[in-house]
Amino acid sequence: MDDAVFVARGLTKVYRMGEVEVHALRGVDLTLARAELVVLLGPSGSGKSTLLNILGGLDVPTAGTVSYRDRDLTRATEAELTRYRREHVGFVFQFYNLIPSLTARENVALVTEIARDPLAPAEALALVGLDARMDHFPAQLSGGEQQRVAIARAIAKRPEVLLCDEPTGALDISTGVVVLEAIDRVNRELGTTVAVITHNMAIAAMADRALRMADGRIVAVERNRVRARADELAW
Repeated sequence: MDDAVFVARGLTKVYRMGEVEVHALRGVDLTLARAELVVLLGPSGSGKSTLLNILGGLDVPTAGTVSYRDRDLTRATEAELTRYRREHVGFVFQFYNLIPSLTARENVALVTEIARDPLAPAEALALVGLDARMDHFPAQLSGGEQQRVAIARAIAKRPEVLLCDEPTGALDISTGVVVLEAIDRVNRELGTTVAVITHNMAIAAMADRALRMADGRIVAVERNRVRARADELAW
C-alpha cells in the first residue's frame, strides 16, 4: 500500500510474570493507511491496548516487525522511539491527565512549546470546539470538555497519527458523541490517521474499518462503505 503509515507483520507480545507467560498478541498483521480512521473492538485482554502501545512506540513486540513510514520501529533505540513519539504521534487516553493548575490553553501550550511546527493552542482548542473555554481550569470544565482539551493537546503538534484508548469510556452518550465529533473532525480536516480503542460496538459505524480482536488476534475486519457521523450513533 503506497499510502501506508503503519505496516505490522507477525506481531507477538509475551509478558512474563514470574514463571507465568501471558500472550497479549499472537502474530498480528496490520496495515493502516494515511488519513484512515480505524476502530479496534474486543473484550478486555484481547490485545487492543498492547497493539496500540506498540504502534505508538510505548512498547516493543517480543517478535515480529512494525514500521512507520518505512522506519523499522522494532530496531529503534529508546532515544529514537522517544523522538518518534514526540514528533509523530498524539495520544488520547480514557483519563485526561490534565495539569489542574493550568488553564486549557496552558495545558495545550505544554506540547506546542516543544513541537517543531505546532498549531497555536487557541487554534487546536478551536478545532475541538472549545473557543470559549480555553482560559478555564480543568476543575471548571465538564468531563467531555476535559477530554476535548486532551485531544487538542494531542493534535497541537500536528501528529500524523492519533491513537485513542477508550476516549469515551468515562463519558455519557451525549458527551461521548461530542468527543467523537472532535476526533472525526481531526481525521477529516487534518488528514490524521486515527486508531480508536473501544468496547462500544456502536462507534464502529463511524470508522473506515472496524477490527475485532480476541485472544491476541485480529479475528474479523469490517469495512464501512459510508462512515456514520458521530451524532448518528446511539448506544
